[in-house]
Amino acid sequence: MYKLFIEGGIEFMSILSLELLAILFMAVISVMAIITKNRSISQNQHWLGYLKSLGLLALVTGVLGQLVGLFSAFDYIEQVGNVSPKMLFSGIKVSMITTLYGFVIFIVSYILWFGLEVLLTINKEKSQS
Repeated sequence: MYKLFIEGGIEFMSILSLELLAILFMAVISVMAIITKNRSISQNQHWLGYLKSLGLLALVTGVLGQLVGLFSAFDYIEQVGNVSPKMLFSGIKVSMITTLYGFVIFIVSYILWFGLEVLLTINKEKSQS
């Protein structure tokens, strides 16, 4: 995992990791707020929207990391001239690491969002009855 982190580029992989930590932190805070009923239902739904948006931001950050990586690879190819297909595909593979990490974070955020929405709905129904 550490090797992939370094290969993917420390800048974008660090940003993506910070976004993942923010998503997990928001999920924990939301669970505590839903269970203890510290916030209203509309405030909780608002926070869950932020959770979903952070996941989308991670996806976009991952794609941006890939585009920057591809731009660097193509710039290198332009300077060197003739590059073997193996080297080209190796560069493309490395550029995809940030996109994959962004997709994983996006999926995690949506799973958390869905689970918290269900928990919020269950608590809302309990409080109404």
